[in-house]
Amino acid sequence: MYENYYGLTSKPFQLTPDPSFFFGSKWHNRAMSYLQYGLSQAEGFIVITGGIGTGKTTVANSSLNNIHQDIVAVQIVTSKLSPDELVKMVASKFNVLVKGITKSDILNDLEAFLIGLHKQGKRALLLVDEAQNLSLETIEELRMLSNFQAQGKPLLQSFLLGQEELQLILRAPKMEQFRQRIVASCHLAPLTATECQAYIEYRMQHAGWDGRALFSAAAYERIFQFTSGIPRKINTLMDRILLFGFLEELETLGEEAVEDVIKEVSEEMFLPEAKTKAQLEDILDAETEDGKIKDLTYYKSMLTELVAALDNATSQKIKLTRYIDRLLQKKFKTYIRMKSDD
Repeated sequence: MYENYYGLTSKPFQLTPDPSFFFGSKWHNRAMSYLQYGLSQAEGFIVITGGIGTGKTTVANSSLNNIHQDIVAVQIVTSKLSPDELVKMVASKFNVLVKGITKSDILNDLEAFLIGLHKQGKRALLLVDEAQNLSLETIEELRMLSNFQAQGKPLLQSFLLGQEELQLILRAPKMEQFRQRIVASCHLAPLTATECQAYIEYRMQHAGWDGRALFSAAAYERIFQFTSGIPRKINTLMDRILLFGFLEELETLGEEAVEDVIKEVSEEMFLPEAKTKAQLEDILDAETEDGKIKDLTYYKSMLTELVAALDNATSQKIKLTRYIDRLLQKKFKTYIRMKSDD
């Protein structure tokens, strides 16, 4: 809708990960380097973690987009899979028949497929997205799949992408054998303020922007403050800002325009839903019509939801604290510089 108005040839801030829009921040470039290093090693696990929307899938897709012809790569996005379900999913991704077949037969057929690739001078790569959803037992099953070998060389290599929780899972005492197979790991941090501006300008230029002044310095700063440098949030907000600018027929977008858009989208997109009070009231009123206390399952369900809400609120407070800390550090550096100038 706004592309023609701002002289763009495509939509610069779509939510679907697009390898052609890959922006190499410090940590994204490091993650890409680790993935390439892992491919060169042809064995072990590479683990990439990061918060929601930090670009893990974009990194993965960019890596797969430049994959060598001798590598047969598949990607799965996991839910809470059991070990048996994981084996079936991996096998089916490699077009190995799984319906009506026992697990042992599936493993035999998968091994035969991998050996066939090896004889052709090829090898298999499994990319597991949202790996934090996997249980310890299911991740252990992944390790067992890495034991498929031919002539001393592994037949299947795996890359794991997941949120911060994946780090906690891999630190569990039972995961020692898996940890010994990790050849590299990287955590994707949000973009810095400088990277946030560079990210916006890079995607705009990639979409045909001619580089003329469009955003004020204050607008960039406000965008960074609100999104905390998380690429997916930047994409969502920027899409709405450009739409707002088109509807209001704005040639330049300053802090005031950005603030207007933030007010529109904050409740519907970024801020956690305020459920805590309602959940507490439900727990306090947890009696049936005949006055009997509801069963344990009810209370467990309510407590689970309450803990999730509190965790979400805590996470938001931590992010705010980090932002204030960065702001204070910035102000302090400015103060020191001004004192030295005096």
